[in-house]
Amino acid sequence: MGERGGAGSSGDPPESRDDVADLLGEGMPDLGSLLETAQSMQQQLLEAQSELAETVVEGQAGGGVVKVVLTGALEFREVSIDSSAVDPDDIEMLEDLVLAALHDAMAKIHELQAAGPLGGIDIGGLGDLLGGDG
Repeated sequence: MGERGGAGSSGDPPESRDDVADLLGEGMPDLGSLLETAQSMQQQLLEAQSELAETVVEGQAGGGVVKVVLTGALEFREVSIDSSAVDPDDIEMLEDLVLAALHDAMAKIHELQAAGPLGGIDIGGLGDLLGGDG
């Protein structure tokens, strides 16, 4: 009659955690290290978000005749319109200048965001887990 093999033979469950680790090999991530990395990333993200929210940018149009000032948190602080931009017969031009200044300011905020939180974080071993270069 057939003889059953010991632990580790096909069909038998592993007997200990060491047996499980042997079966999984060294490809299993260190969960403690992974958690530490995730917590560090979260802290870096919060700091970067706070810094971005406090950053003040200025958008301009018409060579600076229209300016808008806002924060990275999209809090509008100031609108400045030079009198040379005000022509009662061409309100559309002024509207276009204000809109262009807003777009300029938003583009600057998007640049800050792109260079910000995720752009500056070293995700270490988490990148391996996510399939990145880490």
